[in-house]
This record gives sequence, C-alpha cells and structure tokens, in this order.
Amino acid sequence: MYALVTGASRGIGKSITKSLLKESFSVIGTARSSEFPNEFSQHDNFEELYVDLSDPVAVESKVKPIFDREEAPTVLINNAGVFMESGFEKDDETWLEKWDQTMQVNLRAPALVSKWALNRWIKEEGGYLINISSRAAYRGDTQEYSAYAASKGGLVAFTKSVARDFGEHNISAYSIAPGFIKTDMAMDSIDVYGEEYLTEGMAFDEITSPDEVGELVTFLAKGKVPHMTGSTFHINGGSYMI
Repeated sequence: MYALVTGASRGIGKSITKSLLKESFSVIGTARSSEFPNEFSQHDNFEELYVDLSDPVAVESKVKPIFDREEAPTVLINNAGVFMESGFEKDDETWLEKWDQTMQVNLRAPALVSKWALNRWIKEEGGYLINISSRAAYRGDTQEYSAYAASKGGLVAFTKSVARDFGEHNISAYSIAPGFIKTDMAMDSIDVYGEEYLTEGMAFDEITSPDEVGELVTFLAKGKVPHMTGSTFHINGGSYMI
C-alpha cells in the first residue's frame, strides 16, 4: 500500500512512518525543514518531500500533484501540526495572526489535502484518511493554546463529515486524539514542569510513547476495521476518558 504522512521527520510522524515502512508500505513523508532520519532517506520505499504547510501556494504546488500521479497514495495521514501560544492579553492583531497560522497548518491544509485525496479515491473506489487530532479537541486546553484546541476540534468534526458521506466509495476516515506523547514538544514541557506534572491524572506514571500511536495508525491503514469509520481513538494514558 501507498501512504502520505505529513510531518514525518520527527515525533509522532516519525514513529508512524517507521511503523508503516516496517509493514511494507511505500511512504511519502513531508517535513518543513528538519532532516529525515537516515533509516528513511536510505529506504527504498520512502520518498521525502519538503513543504511548508503554512504556505498555501507551496501546499498546492508540491502536494496536490501527488494525487495526480499514475499511482497515488491510498492512505493519507494528516499528522503535521503547530502548537502556538496566543494569550488573550495580546493585542488583537498578534492574537489573530497566531490563530490564522494555527488554523492554516492544523486545519486548512489537512482539509485541502484530504479533498485532493478523496477526489482521487472516489474514482478508484477506496482509501483511508487518518487525522491526528488531540486530547485538547475534547478536553480543551489553557487559554493560551485555545487556537490549538479549536483547530484540533475542527479536524475531528471534518473527519466525521468525511466518514458520513464517503463510505459508499469504500473510504474510511478516523481521528486519533493523543494526550502528552514523548516527543520533542513534550520534552520541552518536561523541562519546564517536570514529568510528574505531565503524568498527573494519568493511569500510568509514564508519558505515552509515540510508537503506540504509530502502531495504531498502521493498524487502521491496513483496513482492519473499516466500519469504525468516523471514530476517534483516544490514546492519552487514561488522562481523559470518554
């Protein structure tokens, strides 16, 4: 099978890509600027693509042609995202600028790329859309990161809308809502607050490994549970149960 993974060079995206390649998927992985691990760059089934998802022109010129290829991905994993602070004490212009940047990367770009994929999959009768949302979509976040929570909530609603209308074309759509995952982003928080603070309220005394998310994504990408379309898979160490 053939998959496109955004934000594949690090964090959750890296684990997703590693798991897919292990299961003999061919993968196109995107990154904004960070280098891909050698194990990806030297892999016969991996293709790297550098694109800034905050730039709509770049997204259209570099990503859209992928779905015009003779063989296009039948799995799309919208993983790339930004987590930008924008407190309510900031002036309106600055506050809205951060909101717009967050929405572009976390919601607008994934929705547009999904549109291109869906239009291709309708013709070929089948595909799997997997959107990486967040616990914050359900629990909310602090006011400084309300844009992040809102963007991820929008992504979940978008995924459900896709699931409702495209099942007749053998297309399934899922959301995954991670809590704190042991990535570079979480490590920054650990440096500030300590790991005990981040695991407070969890069922475990450790932060979730990104490998768990990678395994879950691969399971869904293999088409094992198509009738779970529209579902959100919560992987947050039991810190927020629905």
